[in-house]
Amino acid sequence: MLTVSPDRAGACPTITDALEIAPDDAVVSIAPGVYPESLRLDGRRVRLVAAGEPGSVIVDGRAAGRPTVACTGGEVLLQGLVVQGGDYPAVEAVGGRLRMEKCQASAGYAAAVSVRDGARIEAVEVTVTGGQHGLVVSDAGGTVEQCEIRDVTDDGIIVRLGADPTIRNCTVGAAGFRGVYVYQAARPTIERCDISGTGDAGIVVALQSSPTIVDCWVHDTRGVGIDVGRGCGGTIEGSRTEQTATPGVRIAEGAGTVFRAAEAGGRPMAGVSAGGGTVGQDERRVEELLAELDSMIGLAGVKAEVRSLIDEIQVNEWRRDAGLPVGAVSHHLIFTGAPGTGKTTVARVYGQLLKALGVLPNGQFREVSRRDLVGQYIGHTAEKTSSVFTEALGGVLFIDEAYTLSRAGGAGGDFGQEAIDTLVKLMEDHRDQVAVIVAGYTTEMAAFLDANSGLASRFAKTLEFENYSPVQLVDIVGRIARTDEYLLADGLTDGLLEWFGQIERDQNFGNAREARKLLEGMRKAQSGRLRALGRMPSRDDLRTLVPGRPARRHPVTGMSPTGGTGARSDAPTALIVRVRGRATRAGRPVAAHRGRPAGPAGAPGRALAASPGPAAADGARRRPRRDRG
Repeated sequence: MLTVSPDRAGACPTITDALEIAPDDAVVSIAPGVYPESLRLDGRRVRLVAAGEPGSVIVDGRAAGRPTVACTGGEVLLQGLVVQGGDYPAVEAVGGRLRMEKCQASAGYAAAVSVRDGARIEAVEVTVTGGQHGLVVSDAGGTVEQCEIRDVTDDGIIVRLGADPTIRNCTVGAAGFRGVYVYQAARPTIERCDISGTGDAGIVVALQSSPTIVDCWVHDTRGVGIDVGRGCGGTIEGSRTEQTATPGVRIAEGAGTVFRAAEAGGRPMAGVSAGGGTVGQDERRVEELLAELDSMIGLAGVKAEVRSLIDEIQVNEWRRDAGLPVGAVSHHLIFTGAPGTGKTTVARVYGQLLKALGVLPNGQFREVSRRDLVGQYIGHTAEKTSSVFTEALGGVLFIDEAYTLSRAGGAGGDFGQEAIDTLVKLMEDHRDQVAVIVAGYTTEMAAFLDANSGLASRFAKTLEFENYSPVQLVDIVGRIARTDEYLLADGLTDGLLEWFGQIERDQNFGNAREARKLLEGMRKAQSGRLRALGRMPSRDDLRTLVPGRPARRHPVTGMSPTGGTGARSDAPTALIVRVRGRATRAGRPVAAHRGRPAGPAGAPGRALAASPGPAAADGARRRPRRDRG
């Protein structure tokens, strides 16, 4: 085995260097990295394998002016590689045998993968993410299984010139023209494939071709689902078309194609996700995720809305499986409300729910903000936004503070509007492949939706996240403390409730962030208290956060004889705690919460204060300041 690594002593610095000395049947192990080269493998028997995870090795031949990996004759294995081409194919096989496993391929104005002139291809778990065409098979054959082709300019898959490959459990999405184009006497077998989001027809058969199309699902296409031209033959069996132009299946007069309609009882198990078993809903996982949602503190309205959405999605899937019509459904949402109310967490759970329901293939979560979408010059923004959107396909794209996109950034130099306009088109073109969630303050989000006339209609629902109540914020503090193995001593919970009941709230109120910040301050105060004990603290000392105890004070200054407040506590200086019906601040009676009297001076009470000293006493007289970040 030969090793390729530009940094490792004794290894070949480039793949080309390794190929020059590799004997037949050699394994070339390539270290993670980017390799700007193009490889010619004429008559070679060799295996090129990524040493790290699939996708960790990028072979970039975009500037080469020829195919990035060109195989002529021989037997070549590509495993775990990302192959990038320019205006020539990323991978081209002419004769011989080519096997690709867990690879990614993309090209500019060319096919991402081209197989021709008697070559045989075996492709398993290959993803094509761009090119003029995804896969072109000309006068060649082989097997293509569990592959995904998306976002190509023209046709997703082309089979021509008598080619006879078997294409099984593949997904073709968002092709600019046709999903699969079969012509010039081609004879492919297309089994259990999922074809959607095409600019024209899903599958087109022309020019004396005779494909076998079995158990495929063609849906959400702008043209007809399956279109067979005059003089063609073959078989269409058990395949279903939905949300296509009419008719779903069009067979021209003079065609000899045998058509057997799908039986009632559900959509075909088609696409990449069907390759390892069955397609459907993971009901146990759905219940687990809903239980996770229910365990979140507060958010009763949000939980109800999410459950309503999930119920609708689940019933739609049941209807589809029963052969009943289902209308187009958008999974895009708007989250409004103050920060720290769980919007990001709910978005993650929502994505996993869509995956468990079989709506999205992976449920991955991609969180972005303005800086990830907006460029610095004309045309850059559309490119950045499209790139981010493509990366999020199959999961959730969460845009935090989305309203900042609609804010002008100066005298005509802001490109946020360009990002919004690009998103509007992408959200419509890929509505069944991604869930876009935009989040921000309620008022600002209303202005954001007005930035494009078609933006508001892209979203299915708006979920309002309300501020947490004082009781809920105390519960959040307690939950964080338990997670970090801290205990709240007697009296501290009452003090926290009093604190959160009096703190100022506006649209910038941090909610759970305020709770976490408060607990962080308490832990720091505990560290100072324990250091001052003069002994090794016990396990209970280390776990317990305690309120302070007032000392005897000067009747005028309020200072203890030692010069401080006399209290040792784990609570912030200005935190007010009500104990036995009264409130104190740094040992002095103050007005009780909600207008209740504080009680007589000198009555028993308990103060929560920081460590002794003039700074603590001075800080205790100030109103608590809130971090507006």
